[in-house]
Amino acid sequence: MADYKNVSKLNSIDLSSPHIPTSVSLLKQACTDSGFFYVTNHGISEEFMDEVFAESKKFFDLPLEEKMKLLRNEKHRGYTPVLDELLDPANQLHGDHKEGFYIGIELPEDDPEAQRTFYGPNLWPDSDILPGWRQTMEKYHQQALEVVKKIARLIALSLDLDADFFEQPEMLGKPIAVLRLLHYGGQVSDPLKGIYGAGAHSDYGLITLLATDSVSGLQICKDKDAEPRVWESVEPLKGAFVVNLGDMLERWSNCIFRSTLHRVLGNGQERYSIPYFVEPSHDCVVECLPTCHSKQNPPKFPPIKCETYLLQRYQDTHADLSTYNKH
Repeated sequence: MADYKNVSKLNSIDLSSPHIPTSVSLLKQACTDSGFFYVTNHGISEEFMDEVFAESKKFFDLPLEEKMKLLRNEKHRGYTPVLDELLDPANQLHGDHKEGFYIGIELPEDDPEAQRTFYGPNLWPDSDILPGWRQTMEKYHQQALEVVKKIARLIALSLDLDADFFEQPEMLGKPIAVLRLLHYGGQVSDPLKGIYGAGAHSDYGLITLLATDSVSGLQICKDKDAEPRVWESVEPLKGAFVVNLGDMLERWSNCIFRSTLHRVLGNGQERYSIPYFVEPSHDCVVECLPTCHSKQNPPKFPPIKCETYLLQRYQDTHADLSTYNKH
């Protein structure tokens, strides 16, 4: 059921608010309801966000032959063409009607961690073609991580943990963080014909921070088992990020917090969005949090290392890494 008029009423959390209990209460309600919420006053200026979107558009405006020179490498960095990704094979006729560009954490070659599965060298457009582009994206990558850490403190408090729980070295002290630039070219989606901007999926990891332009398209389904599924639109909110929880946090919280199906439907307008996917370190052991189980509610999942979990999730959905966190 695709109802563009059915708009989801998401909680909005002011990250600058001194009233922490209120923020924690709003966040906890959102995380148990849908795992989606807005954050405002997050510390990244509107001017800089405008610059990031402008630079993203410059890249996607390049001729296809230029973009294909940066085709996604074995470390899952770089350009992904239109129809390259298929998120919901059961319902999609073709791949997603979007193109993207992946930017991850890049360590010096002599760093012993540099060869880990989800670290690696990024691909960058030639500075003669897009001067300053790399610097803008690297700056945004760093600033977005600081926003995620602020959100993680509220999440920790809402789970009755110490505020800095997720800031431990084995968690967000050495995170896996991937910035994704996305461009939807104006294709009109038609769910009845299996045509989507991005097929229905839930994110794999911990937290996703999503910046969007002013064009609608994102939808969530709070009950994936409903027949038919009921979809609600998540409208852009000026100056705010949309935040959603991933399956890893649902698992970590023993299903107290929720990771929700979402998709993108194109309405004929071009749309740009920038999701930022964050997980803990490769070696972090994801096991039921101490505050999320009891005799009446024992742990539902065995402990698993983050790196192993992510690799299993990719292999469960497709035969390779091509399904890593889409929007």
